[in-house]
Amino acid sequence: MAEPTISECYRAVCGQHGIQINPLVLENLQKTPTTRSFTLKLAGNNKQKGCQKLCDDDIFALSKCLQNNWTVTGLDLRYDNVSDAGAGHLADLLEVEDSALRSLDLTFNNIQTEGAKVLANCLQGNSSLLSLRLSGNKIGNIGGMHLASMLLVNRKLQKLELADCDLETPSVIALSIALKTNTTLRSVDLSRALLFSFQEEWAVCFSEMFRVNSSLVELHLGKMGLTDTGMERLAEGLMQNHSLRYLDLHCNRVTHDGAQHLAGVLKQNTAIEIVDLSSNRIEDVGVEYLSDAISWPGCVLRELSVCRNSIRMKGLLSLAEALKINPTLTHVYIWGNCLEEPVCRAFKELISSGRLMPQRTDIRPYEVDGQVFLAEVFWGLRKHNYCTDDNCQNTCSDSNTSNDAAAPEENLSSSHC
Repeated sequence: MAEPTISECYRAVCGQHGIQINPLVLENLQKTPTTRSFTLKLAGNNKQKGCQKLCDDDIFALSKCLQNNWTVTGLDLRYDNVSDAGAGHLADLLEVEDSALRSLDLTFNNIQTEGAKVLANCLQGNSSLLSLRLSGNKIGNIGGMHLASMLLVNRKLQKLELADCDLETPSVIALSIALKTNTTLRSVDLSRALLFSFQEEWAVCFSEMFRVNSSLVELHLGKMGLTDTGMERLAEGLMQNHSLRYLDLHCNRVTHDGAQHLAGVLKQNTAIEIVDLSSNRIEDVGVEYLSDAISWPGCVLRELSVCRNSIRMKGLLSLAEALKINPTLTHVYIWGNCLEEPVCRAFKELISSGRLMPQRTDIRPYEVDGQVFLAEVFWGLRKHNYCTDDNCQNTCSDSNTSNDAAAPEENLSSSHC
């Protein structure tokens, strides 16, 4: 007698426990392959007519079905209604011996402190999960502390996203301390923590972490209130770090002084390849510091975003000149600055000459009555997948679409200073 399919198992569990069948879950389970690993996509922002967001009961039934399933290696549960109880059901799934789950995406659900505690406790003994995304769940400071404690023990997790989780200074510092000894975590997102101290103690702790950590490759610190003083502290540690490749500092309070500290890092640190400084205020002087670093022999920077930084003609022209000197910088994003005609012509020349590929920037030149303007193309820096495990790469790559791939016709908006 053939074993029941996963969809048949789901129907049986729902019937046994009196749970209403969720059409979205059933439909996706019926489509599941039986011979290869895959990510089960059950995101609640699906625009499909009649889409019903998953609740805790749905998670209970699903976790029961997946306990003996070895093909589902990723769960995409973004924008659903999973709360602390649902997190407990997922923890039960992760505690199954030889669990097949490699990637768990719970972005923007309703998980709070208790749910974070349950997940952290189960991950202390878990040896399968490689990627955990909790961004948008209000786990708070205590929830962040539980996850930091987990990182002191867990030696498997490679990706952790905690953006917009209402973390506070103690939990952010605790996470930086955990990263001093954790040797497996490669990508961390702590953006939009609630940091109210003007002393930026967290930046000092991250600077100390940079000195000893040799595994972290990607770090997102957007919307942290980072100032030039904090940037100076981070730069001191980054000078001695040779593993970090992607540094995201978008939406902070960095000015030209902070950009000078970062430029000093780019001249000496041969590892950093991607920098996101969008929505700061580095202005002309700041981008000139960066342009000087880009022109420096040995600079390996490949992608740079300086969108919305109050940069005018002088600074943008210096960046255009640096592009002619540096052969490694291939992705540049400048929209939201003052794009006067000399700037428009300089970047048009870079694009038409092939030095800057159209799909690797956020601007597109056009002419009206002999005058050159730039239109915005809605492309920007993308998150990268730095997981080393093949299974994790398969399950994490769904949301990491490359800008270099063939894209549909872009949306454009045009502007000039």
